[in-house]
Amino acid sequence: MSRGIFYAIITAVLWGVLAIALKVSLSDLTPADITWFRFVTAFIVLLVYYRIRKPAYLRILQRPPLLMVAGTLCLAVNYYGFIKGVQLTSPTVAQIFIQLGPVLLALSGVLFFREKINPRQVAGLVIAFAGLALFYYQHTHALTGGFRQYTGGIIWVIAAAITWTIYSVTLKIMVLKYPPMQLNLVIFGLPALVYFPFVHLSHFATLSPAGWAILFFLGANTLVAYGLLALAIQYTEANKISVILILNPILTFVIMAVISHTGARWITHEHYTITTLAGALTVLFGAMLTIFRPMRRSP
Repeated sequence: MSRGIFYAIITAVLWGVLAIALKVSLSDLTPADITWFRFVTAFIVLLVYYRIRKPAYLRILQRPPLLMVAGTLCLAVNYYGFIKGVQLTSPTVAQIFIQLGPVLLALSGVLFFREKINPRQVAGLVIAFAGLALFYYQHTHALTGGFRQYTGGIIWVIAAAITWTIYSVTLKIMVLKYPPMQLNLVIFGLPALVYFPFVHLSHFATLSPAGWAILFFLGANTLVAYGLLALAIQYTEANKISVILILNPILTFVIMAVISHTGARWITHEHYTITTLAGALTVLFGAMLTIFRPMRRSP
């Protein structure tokens, strides 16, 4: 197994449990509170580490590349859009619709890197959108927060998927000039500044020990997942990474099914039907068809 694939697998697992942890944390904090804490925690850890081990890396903070700044602002929108979608819908709904991100990342190769798209990828794109429509339609029959809230949450997640794609394209370009972990100083630091004016610091004073534990997990998740994603993009083709990342909703579905089966009260239960699962699997299947491109044999 190559290093890039290994890093992508760990990232997929971390993202598989992320939506659930976010949903639990939203009972005590706002989306802006959580988003800011995730970024600032990851930035401080990285800043201290490089201040000791590689002080030269800190120079990027004095004059960050403009392209990376633009990509980072897109990532800041991605974080907020995804957690807002989790808040208004559910972990599994957000996980299904965020899969537009890897699909768009694969298609970005056609627009920006002159890659060819084949009929199988076109068919996969159609299947993925059909699955999203089926999943959306089925979930509208089991809403607890209202149709408008549910649709608004999905719009937030779609915005998160689009901005994540833009961020990933800029990162793919920038890792040719800078070490991936050095870029993360900008990736974590700039959004921490952007979100600070919207943070309610008083909310953190009332957190329970369990609440703090989840919050620190979210911060560690940010640092580790995006650090490994940057390394994966450096070592492995984008389409292979996308295929691996698109499997993370399966883990979310399994965990939420187990939680619902136990009757736990600390998170809202999910309600699955055959049609819901069929829609979700259709989305994943279509996305994989769109993303995957077989290796070309050398002559």
